[in-house]
Amino acid sequence: MTRYVTLLRLTEEGARNIKKSAARAAAFREAAAKSGVRVEAQYWTTGAYDGALILSADDEVKALQCLAALAAAGNVRTETLRAFEAKEFEGIISK
Repeated sequence: MTRYVTLLRLTEEGARNIKKSAARAAAFREAAAKSGVRVEAQYWTTGAYDGALILSADDEVKALQCLAALAAAGNVRTETLRAFEAKEFEGIISK
């Protein structure tokens, strides 16, 4: 299963509707699950980013479609990073 870390920044619209943020996050989790993407964790953060998601999926296309739909909703902008566990990373660098 491929894992991703997605950093979130609120758009102006997202900031205006911040009180609905937790409900939107729950709806995203449900929609992601229906599309075959597992939301492992959702966090609200301080600093340069307003939130972070940890996602995993067997299909990269499904994961990216899910994130594209999240961005298209207009409340957040996303920056997604592929994440590797130690064993995966060791396999990459040992070749």
